[in-house]
Amino acid sequence: SGNDNSEALPESIPSAPGTLPHFMEEPDDAYIIKSNPIVLRCKAMPAMQIFFKCNGEWVHQNEHVSEESMDETTGLKVREVFINVTRQQVEDFHGPEDYWCQCVAWSHLGTSKSRKASVRIAYLRKNFEQDPQGKEVPIEGMIVLHCRPPEGVPAAEVEWLKNEEPIDSNLDENIDTRADHNLIIRQARLSDSGNYTCMAANIVAKRRSMSATVVVYVNGGWSSWTEWSNCNARCGRGWQKRSRTCTNPAPLNGGAFCEGMSVQKITCTSLCPVDGNWEVWSEWSVCSPECEHLRVRECIAPPPRNGGKYCEGLSQESENCTEGLCIQDKKPLHEIKSQNIETASDIALYSGLGAAVIAVAVLVVGVTLYRRSQSEYGVDVIDSSALTGGFQTFNFKTVRQGNSLLLNSSMQPDLTVSRTYSGPICLQDPMDKELMTESSLFNPLSDIKVKVQSSFMVSLGVTERAEYHGKAHSGTFPHGNNRAFSTIQARNKATYIQNLSSISTRSELKTSAIFGHLGGRLVVPNTGVSLLIPHGAIPEESSWEVYLAVIQKESSLQTEGTDVLLGPEVTCGPSDLSVSTPFALTIPHCAEVNSEHWNIHLKKRTQQGKWEEVMSVEEETTSCYCLLDPYACHILLNSFGTYALIGEPISDCAVRQLKVAVFGCLSCNSLDYNLRVYCMDNTPCAFQEVVSDERLQGGQLLEEPKLLRFKGNTFSLQISVLDIPPFLWRIKPFTACQEVPFSRVWCSSQKPLHCAFSLERYTPATTQLSCKICVRQVKGHEQILQIQTSILENERETMAFFAHDDSSFPAQMGPKAFKIPYSIRQRICATFDTPNAKGKDWQMLAQKNSINRNLSYFATQSSPSAVILDLWEARHQRDGDLDSLACALEEIGRTHSKISDMTETEIEEPDFNYSRQNGL
Repeated sequence: SGNDNSEALPESIPSAPGTLPHFMEEPDDAYIIKSNPIVLRCKAMPAMQIFFKCNGEWVHQNEHVSEESMDETTGLKVREVFINVTRQQVEDFHGPEDYWCQCVAWSHLGTSKSRKASVRIAYLRKNFEQDPQGKEVPIEGMIVLHCRPPEGVPAAEVEWLKNEEPIDSNLDENIDTRADHNLIIRQARLSDSGNYTCMAANIVAKRRSMSATVVVYVNGGWSSWTEWSNCNARCGRGWQKRSRTCTNPAPLNGGAFCEGMSVQKITCTSLCPVDGNWEVWSEWSVCSPECEHLRVRECIAPPPRNGGKYCEGLSQESENCTEGLCIQDKKPLHEIKSQNIETASDIALYSGLGAAVIAVAVLVVGVTLYRRSQSEYGVDVIDSSALTGGFQTFNFKTVRQGNSLLLNSSMQPDLTVSRTYSGPICLQDPMDKELMTESSLFNPLSDIKVKVQSSFMVSLGVTERAEYHGKAHSGTFPHGNNRAFSTIQARNKATYIQNLSSISTRSELKTSAIFGHLGGRLVVPNTGVSLLIPHGAIPEESSWEVYLAVIQKESSLQTEGTDVLLGPEVTCGPSDLSVSTPFALTIPHCAEVNSEHWNIHLKKRTQQGKWEEVMSVEEETTSCYCLLDPYACHILLNSFGTYALIGEPISDCAVRQLKVAVFGCLSCNSLDYNLRVYCMDNTPCAFQEVVSDERLQGGQLLEEPKLLRFKGNTFSLQISVLDIPPFLWRIKPFTACQEVPFSRVWCSSQKPLHCAFSLERYTPATTQLSCKICVRQVKGHEQILQIQTSILENERETMAFFAHDDSSFPAQMGPKAFKIPYSIRQRICATFDTPNAKGKDWQMLAQKNSINRNLSYFATQSSPSAVILDLWEARHQRDGDLDSLACALEEIGRTHSKISDMTETEIEEPDFNYSRQNGL
């Protein structure tokens, strides 16, 4: 036994007193190949004896081979021991763990034990668990070849061959062989066609899989059309043609040939050429002082047309008219000819100068007479478009006699103010409570009195007979209370200031919490903005304070052209940290999703304050992932920062969804009632901002908000009040309809559009108001809101602002934050991350969850299924529809019981059940 051996060890062996044995060499793990025994060795100093113990039992002393030596440096005895382990010994051992051996060394002070060395029988089975399958893929498509090597000890290393040559993924960024022995080619090239083989090898043997043939094909594409050929008929009806070839690119490797015609023909008509012909000669001219006369003819009988030949021959003839006997002043004809030419030139010069002087004099007289006749109009000629700010004109019919546009001087004004505000009562900034003036439009006419009554009168605190005098200050929206009013009664002045009291706005909505390795979820209440941190994204034994904020101040992102900021500007942090597993950021948007009408981009603000593009939603990239739902965009990211969604309309049919809401409240004058109509982006965040402002003003939501599909077709927006009870209420003249230009609606930079209407009741006994608010885009969508309300606050029904008030759960940490229990999530990942010969893997899981593009992003993740489930969690944070997920799993055929049934038996956390019941 071991005790007998230890007691029998001699004590006279020299050793350094007080020194335990030190192992200079310990036994290593070993594999038995075929029937060859392995040798385990052990070396220690100082050591009186060394014995091996295998599987808890001492190895017999006769099976040890021992060698002794002396260390020259210390003079201590060094002992080295060997034993053999055979295949039979390992096969005969049946225990809960592998066959193991360790050595024990003795000295005078005591014993030392070495590490345990395991001994296993090495093998490698012949058949692969999964062979790669051949594929035909289009160029730039993604290729995924699966390989599961045979079972073996030790586990086989996998190497890929292409056409019998090893593939080195370090030399080609387009190829990835790290993901569970699979070969991933992100964008297929023609050079990637070939025969691929999976090689598995360990210390026992090498195995080759079946070869998989990959064909990268190219579908043919048409070249540009050539120019039309000339008409083949020189005269009359013919034809001309143009052609194109299927060479852009040419089809390769079985790719489809181009569809359509390679030659087009059209008929043509060529005008027949007509050769020119001379008309008859004219009569001879009178005999000139030079004793010559001439005659002319023109090529007009007919003239040449359509490329016909010009007439041949001379167009002018001259001859002597005195038969050579002409003599003047007794000089021969050739001597006096030059003098006559100079005299004729002087006469022509003086005649031309005289004609020019007369023409100038006539022009000056004409201009003078014209200016006198026009001066009678003076400043009465005014372009009315400069006064209406570019808005369309509305004609209002009235039952009164006379001109309906002339204001009745007998009407008593509400306030006496010597000013007319021109333009609609539309405020893009809720802080601007003084009524809007298009004063900048009056600058060119500052020195004249404008007598044109605005077609859109201000309804709050402005007289119906007011006029505008003097110069206007620059700027569209007045700020503060610095403007002077001529006469304001003390009672009404207090009312006016109260109506225009400033509203405190928050620069941002923010929430934060401390998260650890278990992850969690952050929600900015009632904004639609959330952040999901997956389990394992934060390192173990670490905790981060993570924040999420919606920036409400004016965005620093400058859009170009008709580009639109589709949702709030969102920031999350800390920005200097990055996670190992992508987190999911959800940002609401107001676009009607259609890739034919919108090109949507994700942008990030740099530390220098500039904005740079991260990706297009339709782009294929492995850096991040965007999933666009009808009302929100879910983004998978690895780094925190400030992000925003930008929409680039690529057609006039691009739709920006607007939410139309109507609020009302009594003014300080008990007979007046104010209606405020808001047109804002259809995002919870934009509605939250309006609700916050209205709460401060005492406004009440009068009707369920409605959705308006506002197209990017440059047509304006009209807002009008209809069907006001005629003998109970009245609205100020010319204010029942307001129009807003397209650009102010489309490029509003997220600030809600605000239009105000003021109604007046005839008697305090009227406590009910019924009317309609019509909001429509010219040649576009229309919504009608039916208002039926009591103007007394104690009788009015309170309408909920938000269908899902999530202000009670701004932060959830750990398992409570997730709809899928962690044990079930682990089971799903283990099932779908493993490739399957029938294609039932994480790609099928993605497809069943409507994730059909940019799958290469998931292929590069350590657990594609986990990232897909994180995306599912972000999309279903309100409904937590586990039944739909279970149905998707059952369709794939990888599970046989609904996940919802499993959760009922496994979930013991009451908070989770409560969340699920409440749709959070």
